[in-house]
Amino acid sequence: MSNFILNASIRNDLGKGASRRLRRENKEVPAIVYGGDKAPQAITLEKTGFYKAIEDEAFFSSVIDLEVDGKKYPVVVRDLQRHPFKPLVSHVDFMRIDAKQEITMHVPLHVANEETCKGIKDEDGELHLLANDVEISCLPKDLPDYLEVDIAELSVGAVLHLSDLKLPAGVTIVALAREEVHDNAILSISQAKVRDEEDDADAGESAAEEGKEGDAE
Repeated sequence: MSNFILNASIRNDLGKGASRRLRRENKEVPAIVYGGDKAPQAITLEKTGFYKAIEDEAFFSSVIDLEVDGKKYPVVVRDLQRHPFKPLVSHVDFMRIDAKQEITMHVPLHVANEETCKGIKDEDGELHLLANDVEISCLPKDLPDYLEVDIAELSVGAVLHLSDLKLPAGVTIVALAREEVHDNAILSISQAKVRDEEDDADAGESAAEEGKEGDAE
């Protein structure tokens, strides 16, 4: 599990006008931290450290140490709002967590051994990734940065589902723990579509005929 530390300050100047000023000055990022037995608290994040942290994919699936005016809180990201066309973050929502209570998080899927996959390397297959992340539940200490999917031995025609994932100790998949189980497919290896010379010839003849018809008109 990655270790991220963010520095923040309590924000007393509230309202849309104050948030606009913060974004205009572009020195701090407005945010809020909520949850636990404490009231929601508006904060501002130190911009440089925050923007460096969000370059790492693991930031969004990790427990973060949020230091607010000298007090440290373990939190996770619950929402991140970006500017519609500028590379800027306009607001962040953090949720306080309890080390003794399970949390639900979306963690990314990482495909391993695609280069040596039997179905791709030896059988000319194609990988189709059907899910980019998975919602899991676990204690904060067991939260993984990602889940790995090893496809080295998969052949053409293979389909992996959520139930095929190898999970770290203490981690469960939310969709499989529900009363109505949804064992969705996460990836497949299928035969690559290859256009043969006859198809190319037919396509060329069709295009030529359409051109002649256009000239005649």
